[in-house]
Order: sequence, then structure tokens, then C-alpha cells
Amino acid sequence: MNRWQVGNAVIELVQGDITQQDTDAIVNAANAQLAGGGGVDGAIHRAGGPQIMEETRRRYPQGCPTGQAVITGAGRLPCRYVIHAVGPRWRGGQHNEESLLRSAYRRSLELAVENQCASVAFPAISAGIYGYPMPDAARVALETVRDFLQQHGRPALVRFVLFTRDTLEQFAQQLQLLAEEHGTSQAD
Repeated sequence: MNRWQVGNAVIELVQGDITQQDTDAIVNAANAQLAGGGGVDGAIHRAGGPQIMEETRRRYPQGCPTGQAVITGAGRLPCRYVIHAVGPRWRGGQHNEESLLRSAYRRSLELAVENQCASVAFPAISAGIYGYPMPDAARVALETVRDFLQQHGRPALVRFVLFTRDTLEQFAQQLQLLAEEHGTSQAD
């Protein structure tokens, strides 16, 4: 397990299944239509049951723009909330992808704080079928979370739940680089 203390908060990296996290909220790598799909999105909807889709359709009939996020209940999942974040599709890096990805993470964290979540679990948004290169996706994710935690001091725990060992290792490399850059060390 990889951990990094940021003020009073912790960034944690684990390999696992995001649908089994007992954090207050989990983040869904959603599409703009909030229509369910494959990967993380499909897994969350399957595990959480139809209540999540029913709530997204009722509360957000227009979907959610890229770079933004919305929140629903969690259905049968062990968490209280699902935050549906819409990351960008990778189109070569020349179409505002980085700022849209940062915005999706930042808005997810704002929703977590607004809903009194002490802990939130993220997947690697946009790094799957949306094609965002993994090292870049990891760097953007970790920098954005670190900056948010430095500014707001919460949530107390931000956990990245990464499905494969390779993804975990790439996030761990980026976390190490960030920690070294800021003269701090990871707390393993």
C-alpha cells in the first residue's frame, strides 16, 4: 500500500475493486449521458443495482458535461454516495484534456466535501477506454488531489482504487515523484 500525508489528509493507493470500498463515497468514471457503460461505470451500476441509474435519470436528465461531476445515492454498494465524474476522451492532448480531467477530479472532491464525506475512492478517470495515457492520467489525478487537500484540508482520506497491478505501479511512481518534488516522503 502506498500512502502520502498531505497536511491532515492522506492520499492512498490500493489495488482492488472500487465497488467494495467502504469509503463514504466512490467516484464513477461516467459518460456524459450518465447512461451506464463498461469498465468501472458498468461495474458500479451492476453492483449498486438499478436505483443508481433511476436516480441519475430522474435528477440529471441532461446528463453531465465533460469535466464535471454529479452525485447520487449508492444503491446496494457499501458506500453512501456515488459521484459520477465525466473525464475527457484522449484526443492527442491538444483539446483541453488536462484541464477537463483536473476539473472532473476537483468537482468530485467538492461534492464529497459538500456532502460531508470524510473519505472518497477514485478510479483512474479517463485512463481506460477513454485512452488517456496512464502516466499522465496518474500525474494529473495526484496533483489535483494534492492541491485540493492543501487548500481545503479534506476529505481526510482520498483513496485511488486501481484495478490492475500495472496501474497501481504507475500511480505509485507518480506519487513518489510528487513526494520527492515537494521534499516529503511517502508514509508506507
